[in-house]
Amino acid sequence: MSALGAAAPYLHPADNHSDQVSFLGPQIPPEVAAMARFLGDLDRSTFRKLLKLVVSSLQGEDCREAVQCLCATVNLPQEHLGTLLAGTHTLLRQALRLPPTNLKPDAFKDQLQELGIPQDLVGDLASVVFGGQRPLLDSVAQQQSTWLPHIADFRWRVDVAISTSTLARSLQPSVLMQLELSDGSAHRFEVPTAKFQELRYNVALVLKEMADLKKKCERKLQN
Repeated sequence: MSALGAAAPYLHPADNHSDQVSFLGPQIPPEVAAMARFLGDLDRSTFRKLLKLVVSSLQGEDCREAVQCLCATVNLPQEHLGTLLAGTHTLLRQALRLPPTNLKPDAFKDQLQELGIPQDLVGDLASVVFGGQRPLLDSVAQQQSTWLPHIADFRWRVDVAISTSTLARSLQPSVLMQLELSDGSAHRFEVPTAKFQELRYNVALVLKEMADLKKKCERKLQN
């Protein structure tokens, strides 16, 4: 779904009165900010019809005809309806990216209220993210995910050049690697031992920083 209305300016989590990390990321998506402005004048019955369409879309259904029917039956400008659909879709998609153990219902509701979403609509959104439809939504999202080729096989050996065109490389060990990917392609390359040690150190450093960042975000989301 795409927003039909003009994009709203970015909001920053610092604008909230909370230290929690937003499930929407470091910047509020413009379509979500625009949606929140329109929800104040939207009756709950219309919102529930809109929410049902968005959930059906997240479940992989083709909702184009249903969107046209909704547009013909509700008293909303087409631009406003497009913004509401796009913002709701983005909000739910971002929330569903996090497992329920990382995003607690109370934290989710608090962040929606900070966006200016009415209390009764907050409950409807929370029922999608934490309700009985969640397993199906997770299953569909996993099936629709686009995966890059992954490593299917990895081989390596240490090689020492006995005779080379340059004296500096003679008798210097190197690591020969071969990667076979899931798409059938193969890649071979040679890495000097010094560069291999540098690579090993940097990979370990990045993995540690990622683990530290994940723990920090999980603690803030659970507060």
